[in-house]
Amino acid sequence: PAPPALLPYVPHVPITALLGKLTATTFALERPCCIFDHQANASDAVWLVVAFANASGAFRNPPSRADVPLYEQLPTAHSYMTLETPIHAFACSAPSPALLRVGGDTACRGQEACNGPLPSPGPYRVKFLVMGCHGPKAETRWSDPILLRRASSPSTIDPVPTHRSSTVVVIASILASLGAVLAAAVLGAVGAKAWGSLCSRDSGTSTHRSYRTHHILPVLSRPPGCRCSPPGLGCFAPRPPAPCPAK
Repeated sequence: PAPPALLPYVPHVPITALLGKLTATTFALERPCCIFDHQANASDAVWLVVAFANASGAFRNPPSRADVPLYEQLPTAHSYMTLETPIHAFACSAPSPALLRVGGDTACRGQEACNGPLPSPGPYRVKFLVMGCHGPKAETRWSDPILLRRASSPSTIDPVPTHRSSTVVVIASILASLGAVLAAAVLGAVGAKAWGSLCSRDSGTSTHRSYRTHHILPVLSRPPGCRCSPPGLGCFAPRPPAPCPAK
């Protein structure tokens, strides 16, 4: 079979500052848009290939969907494929989220296309692979190495707090005393006001006040399978790839 077409696109982590862009087990990727339009068939799907950086050169595209390497094979195969997505979700007009989260599914172990947490900081390299009914059709270039954050070792945390100077202790004591005096003054003023209002209340009358609750908007229901993109980007229900034609 002919080798898949090489697309001039390099997957990459978002350039802009983003909270959680890199964590100890996940990383974010910018979602490619208008990249696969010329290779699009209704039955095609786009996969993300994740490999250790030093093993990406040895990765071989699977000849069919049945041969796709699974997430559980990462420790031994040093690569896997995940995030299977219908190709139309990457079209120019598709209302899709701007980012993809790699390693964000903590409950998919044992499932196909599992997007489970990454087991080590890496580094990793990724590429997108278009799979059709007869195997790979197109692929992007490999990304640059992506190194995750390292969790702090418990041995590096000092359990003994730093010693404070005598000046700091004196200042803290003065502030604490002032705070206690201020709190006592406030409580005294509040108590005096409450006692005065009780004394001036007429025992034979009562006051009735009516309150109007704030209007509560109804919760909007979402269609089954609806996936919401980041705030402000709308909501969409992805369609599965069309079935392959019968041989």
